[in-house]
Amino acid sequence: MPAFTVTPDILAIEGDREYGEYLGSECTTCHQASGDANGIPSIIGWDTEDFVIAMHAYKQKHRENPVMQMITGRLANDEIAALAAYFKSLGN
Repeated sequence: MPAFTVTPDILAIEGDREYGEYLGSECTTCHQASGDANGIPSIIGWDTEDFVIAMHAYKQKHRENPVMQMITGRLANDEIAALAAYFKSLGN
């Protein structure tokens, strides 16, 4: 399967960390806010570009996981950028 990429304009979106914190409560119903990875990968401290690309890969059904596809399918580009900014900040 070819590598998944997103356009530079999507990667250039500046995420609002506070908005990402608000949106992130849905993420932490499965992903551990502590960063532990007990069967579900940690999303704490990810590079924002990697996070955005991964989320869009689920949204475009390039990555397989029905739950993640459903959740990302509801997110706008600015919401994905906000989540990326928030979860990156937790790793610092």
